[in-house]
Amino acid sequence: MKSENINKLFQKALHWIRKYDRIIIHRHSHPDGDAMGAQLGLMALLKDNFPGKEIYAVGDEATRLTFLTEQMDTVPDEYYRGALAVILDCGASHMICDERYKTAEKTIRFDHHLYCEQIADLDIVESTYESASGLVAMFAKACKLKLSKASATALYMGMVTDSGRFMFDSTSSRTFELAAYLLSQPVDLNKLYYDLYAEDFSKIIEKADNMHKIKFTANNVAYIYTAMEDLPEGSDAAPVVSSGLVGLMRDIKGVFIWVNFTEEEDGVHAELRSNRYNINPVAVKYGGGGHKKASGCTVPDRETAMRLLADLDALATTEAV
Repeated sequence: MKSENINKLFQKALHWIRKYDRIIIHRHSHPDGDAMGAQLGLMALLKDNFPGKEIYAVGDEATRLTFLTEQMDTVPDEYYRGALAVILDCGASHMICDERYKTAEKTIRFDHHLYCEQIADLDIVESTYESASGLVAMFAKACKLKLSKASATALYMGMVTDSGRFMFDSTSSRTFELAAYLLSQPVDLNKLYYDLYAEDFSKIIEKADNMHKIKFTANNVAYIYTAMEDLPEGSDAAPVVSSGLVGLMRDIKGVFIWVNFTEEEDGVHAELRSNRYNINPVAVKYGGGGHKKASGCTVPDRETAMRLLADLDALATTEAV
């Protein structure tokens, strides 16, 4: 999307934001750092610039980000009548945390995933951004909105986490320009990085134990499969485990595709990653989506998960992109 086109979309989004007195912000369920960063960052941004409006954030709690004390708002159904709903960091409608966005008068989406379907009345989708938080930061910058420490901190958190601390190849010169823009506010980097990455010693030992679960296909695709009976107690265990385990395989020499499988009540959640291949078509084939080198899906059973793994193994024999 050309910059002049996206600026026109930003201006249209700003027009709708100014028009509506009640705005309800959504994102994908089981939120990661980018989903929460974009949501909390946009909420703070709108409250700072439009103090007379009602701004709400809805969805499930961020169990992966225990240092976030913000509670999601409880919004009755009638609040959606005549309201604007904003959807963040979500490439597929079935992943949106609260379906009531469909009952709002108007909807806007800010997203950086590969485009799969129209979700909102105004879809602002740009997959070249490293994060949805970065896209929201560009919206704030382009529209010359007032930026506070709270909004800058949340958006910076989203950029950091979805870029792998600026290591993934989605990182660009624009990423650092937007990071510099956010750091014009007094973001406490020491506290933010500590909150994001400090772990209990027991969790570090647990990660070391999980390293022994890594297996390899014939073409060196690394994978971990965690059965439901091996999950720790807690209803949110599966998404937390899945997110944590997939990163264990990232830096193995000679591994260019890796996947984590975690059994859940409704199937087997798969997190697909690569540093050389476009694994997104495999995720889409099995009902998921995401990015070229970071995608996910949920398949019905272990047998299907192994077929997905076989597809990744076949992909590893082709020429890398």
